[in-house]
Amino acid sequence: MPQVATPVDAARAQAPAPRPRKVPRIVILGGGTVGLYSARRLRKRLGRREAAIVVVDPRPYMTYQPFLPEAAAGSIDPRHIVAPHRRALKGVDVLQGKVGEIKHGDRTVQIIPEEGEPYWITYDHLVVGLGSVARTLPIPGLAEQGIGFKNVEEAIAVRNHVLDRIDVAASTWDPELRRRMLTFTFVGGGFAGVEALGEVEDMARATVRYYKQIEQSELRFVLVEGSQRILPEVSDELGGYTLEQLRKRDIEIHLSTFLNSCVDGHVVLSNGLEFDSDTIVWTAGVKANPVLQDSDLPLDKLGRVTCSATLQVVDADGAVVPDAYSAGDCAAVPDLYNPGKFCPPNAQHALRQAKRLGDNLANVLRSAEPTPYKHKNVGAVASLGMYKGVAQMFGRIKVRGFLAWVLHRTYHVFAMPTFNRKVRIMAGWTGSLLLRREVVSLGSLHDPRAEFRAASVPPKPRPAEPAAEATTSVGV
Repeated sequence: MPQVATPVDAARAQAPAPRPRKVPRIVILGGGTVGLYSARRLRKRLGRREAAIVVVDPRPYMTYQPFLPEAAAGSIDPRHIVAPHRRALKGVDVLQGKVGEIKHGDRTVQIIPEEGEPYWITYDHLVVGLGSVARTLPIPGLAEQGIGFKNVEEAIAVRNHVLDRIDVAASTWDPELRRRMLTFTFVGGGFAGVEALGEVEDMARATVRYYKQIEQSELRFVLVEGSQRILPEVSDELGGYTLEQLRKRDIEIHLSTFLNSCVDGHVVLSNGLEFDSDTIVWTAGVKANPVLQDSDLPLDKLGRVTCSATLQVVDADGAVVPDAYSAGDCAAVPDLYNPGKFCPPNAQHALRQAKRLGDNLANVLRSAEPTPYKHKNVGAVASLGMYKGVAQMFGRIKVRGFLAWVLHRTYHVFAMPTFNRKVRIMAGWTGSLLLRREVVSLGSLHDPRAEFRAASVPPKPRPAEPAAEATTSVGV
């Protein structure tokens, strides 16, 4: 069947051929961990006369995701867990917009800005760091009732929603409504789900101390996990310890259980349990950014860009795709310390891969050989609320409680980009320790114009009073 030429194809055919650039252009798709750190590394290695660097992302900042649970709990100001691109990326051009389509064969990328028509840009070298999105399932009611936990906006929404439900429940006397409002459901027992649950539960119980109308026993937290254990990233011993600690805090945990439905907040689990919940937080895994499906780059079965250990894109036969690199959650990077496996999608690998990618691309531009990425997992740390945590270091050192919580904060604050953000986060922690955390809800933040719209509606005209009936006298 012959292909029909589109208006875009016709415009390209008529457009003059682009003039060769004096300086090669490197386009980095995604301004998250991979995008920000690889751009900074490239700019450090290459002068402005050696390469022009462009970062494309719909948001004007990079979010440090390991701090999302603490931002949701109010331990960290949400503004401090993001690094503004235009401040962190000196000497780098930033385009704010979504990636629509990638045509690496033509060395072009379609950019969809928030305002205006989509446009195409050209490049000489491509870095794909588009990251991942929430992996959702076609569960009835999930799209309408669920809240994700993948970016800072969602963390703020979870915090405001939980505090708002507590506020409203304090002035509600209907026992069924109160039970529904004070039931908080988290789906997913990995790092994101357990940390979010631990931090938010800790915040909610600290908040209820200021409400005489609500008893601690009225708060109900439920964790739903489809596998047989939580925190698969750590040992069975630490996973079991975490499970025990959460249950001591009266958190209901349902293992080997799935969410079947949550229409209108009525939760139905695969084990037959049913209850009503106004809060459903979805943290059940991630998947590679679906934008990659609209590209000519080679992908694996999970939709990730296939890469070699040097972070160069390779096809199914292992041949290097010229001028294309990828890393992070959207890339299938072989784990050289675990043959046959791929590097897990976490911040620890993304940050180190980004730096290696920047070095390798700089080496290639200078006619040097790229170096394979190798990193042995140094461990995993998780916070379970204030002064509580678990940590596993170098595979065999297991830490629990307060010390693990300190290790969690220490590791991640040093991994946070820019000195400015490190100082602000530590200052915020100090203020919270001395003055206690804020427990106020800013629920109207999500629709700030609601009150103004209501005030702008003209008053309805009052109904006219019925005229008094006239009395007439009839002569006989």
